[in-house]
Amino acid sequence: MKFAVLLAGSGVFDGSEIHEATMTLYAIMKNGGTYQVFAPDIDQHHVINHITGEEMDERRNVLIESARIARGDIKNLKDFEAGDYDALILPGGFGAAKNLSTFAFDGADCKINGEVENAIRAMNDKNKPVGALCISPVILAKIFGNVKLTIGQDKDTADAVELMGATHKKTDHGEVVVDKDKKLVTSPCYMLDANILNIAEGADNVVKSIMEISED
Repeated sequence: MKFAVLLAGSGVFDGSEIHEATMTLYAIMKNGGTYQVFAPDIDQHHVINHITGEEMDERRNVLIESARIARGDIKNLKDFEAGDYDALILPGGFGAAKNLSTFAFDGADCKINGEVENAIRAMNDKNKPVGALCISPVILAKIFGNVKLTIGQDKDTADAVELMGATHKKTDHGEVVVDKDKKLVTSPCYMLDANILNIAEGADNVVKSIMEISED
């Protein structure tokens, strides 16, 4: 299977969560797939010092920062063609809630980046699976409304997901929730108190579940 992986920068507090992104890429290849990384060519909402947690007085670009994780092999999301891929996966990290959407600031009233929504809807229109880790399932809740998914066990986030019309399923480490009608696969990853082994398990189970439902 050919996977598209959509990143939101580089770093948990202002971009994509690097463990989740890396373990997703690893899981795809481990299970016999291939991948192409994508990101939108937009400014990050802000830049966070990952030692102090404080906002920095600088600007960074989501596509350029995501290229760090992709080792330079990355494409602009505006060039995404759903027909070229069998599945799409969104790792988590605050970038999903700050750069790909405004969920971190607006909750259930958030807006989704237009290119991100177009890519996800294009895959759905072709009956192709979309996976989402950690906080990124909120994007799917906002786009589709009446779907089944998980962000783990955080009550406030789960409440926001349900305000957007989705059904939230409480999950633990490595567990996935599959919405068979929309072909959505979600897992909590670092929305729980997790370690990198938990992340590897969650990413692996998401990829395996996507491969299973893609055959339906």
